[in-house]
Amino acid sequence: MADSEALPSLAGDPVAVEALLRAVFGVVVDEAIQKGTSVSQKCHYSIQKGAAFLGLGTDSVRVVKADERGKMVPEDLERQIGMAEAEGAVPFLVSATSGTTVLGAFDPLEAIADVCQRHGLWLHVDAAWGGSVLLSQTHRHLLDGIQRADSVAWNPHKLLAAGLQCSALLLQDTSNLLKRCHGSQASYLFQQDKFYDVALDTGDKVVQCGRRVDCLKLWLMWKAQGDQGLERRIDQAFVLARYLVEEMKKREGFELVMEPEFVNVCFWFVPPSLRGKQESPDYHERLSKVAPVLKERMVKEGSMMIGYQPHGTRGNFFRVVVANSALTCADMDFLLNELERLGQDL
Repeated sequence: MADSEALPSLAGDPVAVEALLRAVFGVVVDEAIQKGTSVSQKCHYSIQKGAAFLGLGTDSVRVVKADERGKMVPEDLERQIGMAEAEGAVPFLVSATSGTTVLGAFDPLEAIADVCQRHGLWLHVDAAWGGSVLLSQTHRHLLDGIQRADSVAWNPHKLLAAGLQCSALLLQDTSNLLKRCHGSQASYLFQQDKFYDVALDTGDKVVQCGRRVDCLKLWLMWKAQGDQGLERRIDQAFVLARYLVEEMKKREGFELVMEPEFVNVCFWFVPPSLRGKQESPDYHERLSKVAPVLKERMVKEGSMMIGYQPHGTRGNFFRVVVANSALTCADMDFLLNELERLGQDL
């Protein structure tokens, strides 16, 4: 079971698939097809792909309601579990999200962990996007409860800007589950009589065989920046996101989708022709066409690139993710000025 707005884990790397494998390990195929996983409405599309890859089928994934801020609703999770059990299914995994792709929402992990504990379910947290916030003493409260997860996916190549690709799967289990799940005992590659501890060999523990030493990217960056350096990087991103929000509030034509709690700033640019016409029957339809036009103009001008998307019942809106540590307040000012310039005739 997963929340419906998250967008970071299986697709770019196999960590979420591995977390699912971990939960299914030991279950025979004819039993597995009746089992289920729960995700929220804002979860990453990779959860569905993972269920397909594992042979569980996408129908085995049950979507849990998210609230207006994109957070999983624990009460609906409890309800979905009850419904699944009543239908003869056997729920086994809940996938929560810390830092959803669009709204930057953090699921209430403590409450979700309570539900999982009551029902004996594996709790996976997709913290690919938001996991780096744990490095900030100021903002780490957003991930309260993550210590109760059975597995966590984290992508340092996102908010920390480590070189692509750099992904981590963190497990509570210490029984060598990776080896038990994926090991094929290929002794011609993974000799067991080496002079060092063969537990250090990762090749026989993961889905793929050959791979880059991605952890070295994180280690080198951490060694160079230190705890405080990485914390400053995270905190500065929050500061700049807040600056952008406050500057938007001072200008006509910028409407926030919601107050952000993370570094995802979602908003509409309302061009002059639509200002003051919120009650018009075609207002939302016309507003939804603004972002694609402005995106085309900024790309052809070569001035900047900002993503946009619809979301639920909301029409297209811009999403600025303030994650680049080289950004400044001047860059935020430029962004707003450029949108005004590009959209002044709309």
